[in-house]
Amino acid sequence: MRSLSSAAISDPDATVMPMGVAAESAACWRVDLSQVRTLIDTVADGGAWIDWVAALLHGARIIEVNARALELVGSPIARDIIVGQPVASFCPPESWPILAELIVAVASDRPDHAVRTSRVNSFLLRDAVLMVWGAAGGAAPDTLWIAVDGEIADDRSFWAVRASEQRYRRLIHHLPGALLQVDARPMGAIFYRLRSEGVTDIASYLDEHPELVATACEVVRVTDGNGGAALLFGVAGVGDLVGSVAYLFANAPEAARRIVVAHFEGRRSHVERMKLRTFDGRLIDVELSVTFPTPPESLDVTLLTLEDITERLRTEAQLRQLQADYSRTARIATLGEMASSIAHEVNQPLSAIAMNAETCLRWLSRDDPNLAKVSQLTTRIADSARHASEIVQRIRGMVARHVPESVPIDLNGVVEEALLFVCHDIEARAIVLSVRFDITLPRVLGDRVQLQQVIVNLLVNSLQALAQKSAGEGRIALTTATGADDTIRFSIRDNGAGIAEENLDRIFDGFFTTKADGMGIGLAVCQSIIAAHGGSISASNHHEGGARFEFTLPALEA
Repeated sequence: MRSLSSAAISDPDATVMPMGVAAESAACWRVDLSQVRTLIDTVADGGAWIDWVAALLHGARIIEVNARALELVGSPIARDIIVGQPVASFCPPESWPILAELIVAVASDRPDHAVRTSRVNSFLLRDAVLMVWGAAGGAAPDTLWIAVDGEIADDRSFWAVRASEQRYRRLIHHLPGALLQVDARPMGAIFYRLRSEGVTDIASYLDEHPELVATACEVVRVTDGNGGAALLFGVAGVGDLVGSVAYLFANAPEAARRIVVAHFEGRRSHVERMKLRTFDGRLIDVELSVTFPTPPESLDVTLLTLEDITERLRTEAQLRQLQADYSRTARIATLGEMASSIAHEVNQPLSAIAMNAETCLRWLSRDDPNLAKVSQLTTRIADSARHASEIVQRIRGMVARHVPESVPIDLNGVVEEALLFVCHDIEARAIVLSVRFDITLPRVLGDRVQLQQVIVNLLVNSLQALAQKSAGEGRIALTTATGADDTIRFSIRDNGAGIAEENLDRIFDGFFTTKADGMGIGLAVCQSIIAAHGGSISASNHHEGGARFEFTLPALEA
């Protein structure tokens, strides 16, 4: 490549231009690279980082322009506007990577700084050619020239295009919802320094230097917004929102930290739910969506959208409360159906207590009391009392208001506990119970009371399906096993009449029942509980007769 003589150094209008390009036809800018020399050297040595293109073009400053460049901009008096501005302000973002590569190639080609050229797309010029060159012989090493040559594509100037952008901005201002525009360029410089120091794990770095989050909140600034943002924050106009973003995260510093991490890691977007204190004193819940710019987009346009979700969260909380009440009602209804069995189970230890107490009194009433026998009987009374207490606690656990708690659970143990509720009915009606536990079953993450409720309800359904069976004819089979895709499976099958085919698709619908005195909420609650645990439940008829229910849950460990 040919080097240009120093005649082009002092005057962008100089006639010394790349071969085949007339000086009067090319728009030319002289550029100062002193602020980005370290970055250029890093990139030239293969140390490129995520936003280096944008950082380079924002750091390279225009120090002179020629008449042709002013003509493209749209006014001969625009020189004072252009000089001192970053190159990025006057280069279409889609051409940034090409220009940045040419600048690095020329600036690192010491001492010749030979001309580099490339064809580019332009909204102003046809067949545009981009040229970059520096002073030959090493003179002015931090200065180079950028020129673009081509035929005028239409009569629009640079400022006409900018006017079009302004119309677009006005459209944004009238969009519904809250929108803020943020200039995050200062963080680009900070991230570049951290990367040059070898920082790759920003989360660990923030653990050791939490002050960086506060710094980010101060140096990153809101530059614009729309009417929706003003309304959300309770201010008179958008101008009241311009300034550092610290007010956004006054009540949510951890949200600011996570956004810094997302920005450093180069993510395109980040969504966060957080608390926000408005300017008129309200504390609201918002969903914040951050859209980060990526090359070749402008680093000064990070977009934040905020949605007030206070009412939605309040409604969701009310819905969860209704679901909890619904689930509790279903548990009470199930226990009501088991009243006779529960009464019998409680009466057993109470009868034992009464009988042993009477016997104990007889031994004590003798002239020569048998204290050893009395001690033995007293021990039995204590054991029976504990048994009765355990029964009552188990029933209270099913009936009491309950806040779901997800903990690691052994499903086999939950099944055994559920069987305690129905063991009397099973024994009294001589139902053949088959239980097959997978002893290698992984644990699940769930709520013990809720999963116990599901299994008890399915057991009660099976018992009711066997109501017409004679003693010894009814059969219930329970199975736990490891399923596919790291799931665990529970199934229960009986040999009753099964489910009518027309009801199979409705069996889990709320308030659907085939029982004369049924409420139709048991299976609906079972489905909601299993779904809340990330699983699924199904009902079918077994090919050998009877109904079969099965649910799967994600395993906590493979």
